[in-house]
Amino acid sequence: MNRIAVIGCPGSGKSTFARKLQEKTGLPLYPLDNIWWKPDRSHITREEFDAALRGILSGDAWIVDGNYSRTVETRIAACDTVIFLDYDEQTCMNGIASRVGEQRPDMPWTEQTLDPELVALVKGFRTEQRPEILRLLKRYADGRAILFFHDRAEADLWLNGFRADNLHRISKNAIIPEGV
Repeated sequence: MNRIAVIGCPGSGKSTFARKLQEKTGLPLYPLDNIWWKPDRSHITREEFDAALRGILSGDAWIVDGNYSRTVETRIAACDTVIFLDYDEQTCMNGIASRVGEQRPDMPWTEQTLDPELVALVKGFRTEQRPEILRLLKRYADGRAILFFHDRAEADLWLNGFRADNLHRISKNAIIPEGV
């Protein structure tokens, strides 16, 4: 468990979860929002983003968090552990609403209003992005641990029980749930 991809719907708490996991593991953390976005709300080019991501993924140890559906397969293929925060729409809507006005270490600015594009991403995630993520997780299931968390309490329970000396056990028990 040295190369970890934290994925999920916008508002699921990927960055918060990743920061907590980073505190437990000491692995370097790379929030994709901090790579893509500039403080003036513009962003780097796709080519610059892809080059930065390739550089991170070529390392031996990292936690990468973010949605960025265009690069999900690249991250899943490169990691040894996927953590999928597979939360319902309302939880994620509450997540994006709660961060309005809050300074976040994973974003170079503070949102002052709820972004309609972000709302649309959350509303369409379960039907538009989630099926592709599940297909990719099945495709790459061999050789990597895949952990699904269905609510914040489940994820927090796992994090609270996390110890570096039980990584092997956790990784061996992580599987894609039946019916996925």
